Amino acid sequence: MGMRSLGDKVSGLLLCAITVLVICNEWGLAAWTQPLKAMLVLALMAILVFQVRLSRKAFVAVAVLISIALAATHAGWRAIVVDGLVTSAFIGAFFTALSTLRSVAATSPAIQRAGTFLAGQRPGRRYAALTLGGQAFALLLNYGSLQLLGALAMANAKLEPDAEIRAHRIRRMLLAIQRAFVSTLPWSPLSFAVAISISVIPGTSWSQAMLPGLVTSVILAGIGWTLDTVFKPHLAVTPTRTAPQGTWATMLPLVALLAVLVVGVVSLAQLTDVRIVGLVAVLVPSIALVWMFIQHWSEVPFAKVARRISDYVLQELPGYRGELVLLMMAGYIGTVGAQLVGPLMLRAGLDLSMVQPWLILVSFVWIIPLAGQFGMNPILAVTLLAPLIPEAASLGVEPTALVVALTAGWALSGASSPFTATTLLIGHFAGISALRVGVVWNGAYTLVCGVVLSCWVLIYAFVL
Repeated sequence: MGMRSLGDKVSGLLLCAITVLVICNEWGLAAWTQPLKAMLVLALMAILVFQVRLSRKAFVAVAVLISIALAATHAGWRAIVVDGLVTSAFIGAFFTALSTLRSVAATSPAIQRAGTFLAGQRPGRRYAALTLGGQAFALLLNYGSLQLLGALAMANAKLEPDAEIRAHRIRRMLLAIQRAFVSTLPWSPLSFAVAISISVIPGTSWSQAMLPGLVTSVILAGIGWTLDTVFKPHLAVTPTRTAPQGTWATMLPLVALLAVLVVGVVSLAQLTDVRIVGLVAVLVPSIALVWMFIQHWSEVPFAKVARRISDYVLQELPGYRGELVLLMMAGYIGTVGAQLVGPLMLRAGLDLSMVQPWLILVSFVWIIPLAGQFGMNPILAVTLLAPLIPEAASLGVEPTALVVALTAGWALSGASSPFTATTLLIGHFAGISALRVGVVWNGAYTLVCGVVLSCWVLIYAFVL
C-alpha cells in the first residue's frame, strides 16, 4: 500500500470520526469526547497539507502564522486556537455530511434524466426552467449541481450548429445555473452561508432566517431572470427548436426527494433545539443511505451498500482534500484572526459601536463580495467580520437581520468573486477565465442585486 493510499484511508476515517464527534456535540451526547475534535483536525491537516497544491498549502501556512502571532500577543491563546479548530471541525463535518447526498445522486438515473430535461427546454423558458430546477439541484447536490447541470448544458449547446447562437446559449444557460445556485445560499439548510452565519451570530437559527432568506433568494433569482429577458440577444438566424426529452413528470423524483429533505429538516428543527449543522449531519447521510438501498434493491443490497460506503469513506471523501483544506482553514483563520484584528482596531481608534447600524448592515452586502475579488473566501470573510461587530441589541436590530445581511453578501460573492468554486466551474465549462465570469458576465447583475439587497436588508432590519 502506497503512502498516498494510506493517507487517503486515514484522512477519510478521520473525517468520519470528526463528523461523529460534531454530531455528539450538537445533540448533547458524550460531551467528554469533545476535546478530541481539535486533535483530530490537527491530525487531518498534518496529512492533507502534503497532498494539496501550493495555493491550499498557503492557507495552512497562514493559519500557522496567525497562531504564532496570537500566542505571542494573547494570554488566552490556547482557548482561542481550540475554538478555531472546533470551527474547522464543524465545517469538515458539514461538508462530509453534504457530500454523501452528492455521491448517491451522481449514480441516480432519475437525477440525470431530470437534468437533461431542464437543459433541453425551449429558449423562451430555458432560463426560468434552469433557475427553478437549478435551485432544486443545488439543494441536493451543492456544488455538484454546477458540475451536473453545467455538463448537460454544454452537451445541449453543442447540438446547435450556428456558432453565434451556440455562444449565446452557453452563456445564458451557464449563468442561469450559477445564479440558481447562489440564490439558494441565503436560505438553504444545506448551505455553508446559513450554517456559518447562524453559528457566528448569537441568538439566531435556521428557522428564523429561512423566510427572509427566501425573500433574498427571490430577489437574486428574479433579477437574474429580468436581466436575461431585458438584454436577450437579437439573433440574425432563428435557432432550431427541439422538444425536450421527457415531460415535467421527469422532475417528480427530484421534487419528492426535496420534500423529504425540507420536511425532515423543518420537523427536526421544531422538535429539537439542535442547530442546523447537527440536524443536517444526521438527516442527510440517513437520506443518502436509504437512497443507496433503493438504487441497489434489485441486486445484493447490503453488500452493494457496504461497498459504496467503504468507497465513499476511503476513496471519494479524501478526493475532496483541496476543498476541505480551503474551507476548514478559512474557518480557522477567520475565527482566530478576529481575535488579532479586534485589539488592533481598538488601538487604532476604530470603534464599530460608533458606526451607524444601517451602515454596518449594508456594508456586509458589499464588503464580502469586494473581499472576494482579492481572494478572500466567504467563510473567511464572515468568520473574521462577525466577531468584530457590536451585538444586535446594541444596534437596535434583531440578530436575524445580521444573518440576512451576511448571507446576501455571501451570495453576491459567489456570483462575482473569481476565486469561488462557482465562477471557476462556470468559467471552466465556458472556456473563459473565472475573472471574466465574475466581473464581465456577472458585473451588472452583482451591482443591481447589491443595490436591491441593500434596500431589502434595511427594510427587514428597521421596518419589518
